[in-house]
Amino acid sequence: MLTNSIFRGEAKFIKKIIDENICEWLTNTNELHVAKHIVGINSRVQDIISYLSSGGSNDVLMVGISGMGGLGKTTAAKAIYNQIHPQFECKSFLADVRDATSKHDLVYLQKKLISDILKKKHEISCVDEGIELIRQQFSNRKILVIVDNIDKEDQLDAIVGGHDWFGLGSRIIITTRDERLLLNVNKTFRAKEMNEEEALELFSWHAFKNSCPNQGYLEVSEKIVSYCGGLPLALEVLGSLLIKRSLAEWECQLEKLGRYPYGNIVNRLRTSFEGLDTLEKAIFLDVSCFFIGEDKDYVTKILDRCGFYGTIVISVLRERCLITVEQNKLNMHDLLREMARVIISEKSLGHPGKWSRLWNRQETAEVLRNKSGTEEVEGLALNFPYPWLRSSSMPSFSTEAFANMKKLRFLHLKYVQLNGEYKHLPKELIWLCWEGCPLKSIPDDFFDQPRLVVLDMQYSNLVQVWEGYKLRSITHDDVLFLFVFGLPLFIYL
Repeated sequence: MLTNSIFRGEAKFIKKIIDENICEWLTNTNELHVAKHIVGINSRVQDIISYLSSGGSNDVLMVGISGMGGLGKTTAAKAIYNQIHPQFECKSFLADVRDATSKHDLVYLQKKLISDILKKKHEISCVDEGIELIRQQFSNRKILVIVDNIDKEDQLDAIVGGHDWFGLGSRIIITTRDERLLLNVNKTFRAKEMNEEEALELFSWHAFKNSCPNQGYLEVSEKIVSYCGGLPLALEVLGSLLIKRSLAEWECQLEKLGRYPYGNIVNRLRTSFEGLDTLEKAIFLDVSCFFIGEDKDYVTKILDRCGFYGTIVISVLRERCLITVEQNKLNMHDLLREMARVIISEKSLGHPGKWSRLWNRQETAEVLRNKSGTEEVEGLALNFPYPWLRSSSMPSFSTEAFANMKKLRFLHLKYVQLNGEYKHLPKELIWLCWEGCPLKSIPDDFFDQPRLVVLDMQYSNLVQVWEGYKLRSITHDDVLFLFVFGLPLFIYL
């Protein structure tokens, strides 16, 4: 009996060693699950791996991977980890730091990092104590750390505060949606959308469990892939949604996406938006509805002159990967634009007259015809194609339709005719762009706009701005340059 008791005691002791040490060591050295279907990953991470390998054995290198949500930053980080982790005895993958911090705290993350590297647990009472322990214990060790999905500077400060925290040859990889958090890394890599071939393959694996679409599904698959815009998140979500559904169901879902973006995708993208302050949110929504394709400097100037701090806000939106600037033109991913429009419409579904911004031609025209606009409307765009017939064939609306839109700041009309007195236009207007305006001259009551900053009248029929000031006759194909107070192209009031 005594022998059995001793044996049981030894067995428990051995089990304790396995549980606390060997199992933890195995978990720390095993490869990570990257994705259900790996498509195009290896080619996307080779530049990062090459850069990490190019550093000398005495260098401590930190790199960042940035990009909008759903682009596969975490997937890329896992793939990098799996390829290079055998070179490191000490390593840690800190998954979804933003979520872990919100559920626990920074001390929890420090404990996880220390446990992964030192292979034993330490009690830490506060963040400062954790910082000091990390610096003392890690400075002479060659370490691989991946810090996934950070969204605040204090997370970095608590976990990987500086190059001198780590031993020679260490490699630190950080993923984030906020490029501003990567100012102190050696190099930043921006995640990119998948190309059409990769996107179709990834979608097919999720929708058909094959590398290409089933017979009869190619055309509708290509349309859905185009809708996803190379975003792996959307391809995976929609592929899984449509698997084993009929072609009629696919086509119905595609038509539905044109009006109602899929909630699971929108909610995942929305995290970046929720992290903005009130003004940043407003400007993001304005850009998504009215300024896509516009010159960045032009939009920034408008926002600055309106007191909306456009210079800094546009920079913040770029750093948060919510907008891009290509050839100095503002742009954003189509699904981010869809997300913005969901945010605008979700509080008053089916009642566009109560939305803060109106951008859809059909819904906007309906609001103007029914004169159903409310004080909630802050911006309105109504664009029609170039009218090849006489100006009388232009869509026509009464100026009274704007009477209740007391907060209207931005108004963009294109080849639209307004009938009635211009005193009905809201007095909060800041930016009025009326392309193809059919008026020959501007009525006296048009300029009763105390806050108007920019009046853009390109491609209009104007030959007289106001009485006593005449312009040369112009055609529809001309760009109208207004030289008022010496300023070309736009009137700055």
